[in-house]
Amino acid sequence: MAQKDIIFIIVAEQAYIHSADSSRDFSYGNEQLFTAISGTYLPLLNLFCRLEEEKVPFKLGMVMGAPLCTLLADAHVQKQYIDWLDKRIALGEEELERTQDDPAMLENVRYCLRKLQKDKLDFTETYGQNLLKKFRHFADNGSVEFIPTAATYAYLPHFADIKEALSAQVETGLHAQRTFFGETGEGFFLPYMGWAEGFEKLLRSYGINYTVLDARALLFSGTPCSTGIFSPVRTNNSLVIFGQDSTVTERLSGADGFMRNSVYRNQQRDAGYDLPDDALESFLGKNKIRLQTQFKYWSNGGSPYEPGKAQAQAAADAQAFFAAQKEKLVRAADALGDKDAVLVCTIPAALLGSSWHEGVLWLEQLIRAAAAQQDVTLGQCRDNLQQQFSLQKISPYPCSSEGSGYAENLLDSSNNWMMRYVRKASERMSDLTERFPAESGIKARMLNLGAREVLLAQSGDWAKMIHDGLMPEYAAQAFKSNILNFTAVFDSLASNTVSTEWLCTQEKEDSIFPWMNYRVFSRKK
Repeated sequence: MAQKDIIFIIVAEQAYIHSADSSRDFSYGNEQLFTAISGTYLPLLNLFCRLEEEKVPFKLGMVMGAPLCTLLADAHVQKQYIDWLDKRIALGEEELERTQDDPAMLENVRYCLRKLQKDKLDFTETYGQNLLKKFRHFADNGSVEFIPTAATYAYLPHFADIKEALSAQVETGLHAQRTFFGETGEGFFLPYMGWAEGFEKLLRSYGINYTVLDARALLFSGTPCSTGIFSPVRTNNSLVIFGQDSTVTERLSGADGFMRNSVYRNQQRDAGYDLPDDALESFLGKNKIRLQTQFKYWSNGGSPYEPGKAQAQAAADAQAFFAAQKEKLVRAADALGDKDAVLVCTIPAALLGSSWHEGVLWLEQLIRAAAAQQDVTLGQCRDNLQQQFSLQKISPYPCSSEGSGYAENLLDSSNNWMMRYVRKASERMSDLTERFPAESGIKARMLNLGAREVLLAQSGDWAKMIHDGLMPEYAAQAFKSNILNFTAVFDSLASNTVSTEWLCTQEKEDSIFPWMNYRVFSRKK
């Protein structure tokens, strides 16, 4: 009997937003990461532990980029997160007093405060501030397949003609995966699912067996794809391609998506923006910058948030989603005959807790619904490679999961000024490896720093943040800093003058990839 698998892949990536200066108030820059730790990563780990303890079988895939893993493993960032929690817990104590005469609001304050207190307990005691160690546990027992991705989540088609830049992103991403999770596995997740002609040769040259692309890559290919997205296909050199169900994100977060239900918590309306200055005096401090406090009292419908109703709705939505995906897969299996049917669903990690408060609860109910029946199982991409060399051959259509299918938001009028600088820096970094093929000591450290700065400048996060209006000034400044630091390296090596003090400062500030070898930018012979 043919097998029917639904494969869920959670995609978690984070811009490298980091400050090594302990005297600097960096709460604004850390907001994305810390909100994700409390909203997504701690609840996900708690879910995995709960399922393991109750012996509920589950399998899924997960992408965790190197910048995110580096930040999670950074002791300074860990301390900043604890301080971030303490600041909000202190505010919660004040909020208990302020709302003591409003029972409905008081209950919401208690709900939010309990969550923050549990986050601190989980982070410091349950997981010993080492979330990656626990994530790796679920990789080791086979429940989660961690799929490597590019070093800094760069949109690789923008560098399709600079082969050295592509190799550096892939090679560094694979090394980071091995560093954090012990192995690189079978696959590779292209950032934003960006595909261009020739990528199959690049990926196969690193021993990669599969990747996941948007449905357009299969459905618009020159060779008609006989099985649609319900069975993997392969390129001419047998790189396996899984096509994602492009309707999933719209079903979850679109205009009529699940997360828009009126009973769910409104994640945009926060006490940090609603309350007057005097109620936030101790929280705002000297800088008076309004930040999210994690005290969110309102539902999408505008009424006070009721956790019980939201939890019941999440269970109903999970059942509805699973039933729809199962029906889709069963119908595909009937059409495929004796072939296995596979349906790949990628889910942005932000939807699981950060932008959709009930997202992790929805995922839990989804996993439990799958475990309660036998017709359809949760699977992983690596388990569907048995027929790798007999799959249909196609030439994937160049496309992306970003924008309207072609990542136009990553290169538009708001951010296109960045491209000429990062491409020139990429070309110059490759030239430096030719000029200095076997350096050691201070010069090698300078070259390694230059390689790190170029990889960071290539990050698609900066362009996306500018387009989306999410800390656009910070993103532009971070990009400029990467380019200027690389230019300083380039000029110093050209003039044979190196400032050791400057080098040490920059190595501390951009401490990602401490094992970096600048030769990843070498031209392949």
